[in-house]
Amino acid sequence: MRGPLTIIGVALLILGLISFAYQGITYTKQEKVLEVGPFTATKETKKTLPLSPIVGGVAVLGGIALLAAGARAR
Repeated sequence: MRGPLTIIGVALLILGLISFAYQGITYTKQEKVLEVGPFTATKETKKTLPLSPIVGGVAVLGGIALLAAGARAR
């Protein structure tokens, strides 16, 4: 069975690589524009939360460090 350091290291490595590939998280937000009696008008807006490449790099390096620490702990 793998130790917790190895599992967390692999997860950080995968998340770091995904953040390099996508460069941000896009989501859709619905806003109520007008409400008159039973009628409602809404507007959908797409927003992107940018992820810095530094965040991905730190996650990848942290994952590698945890994998190395997990291998030494054996």
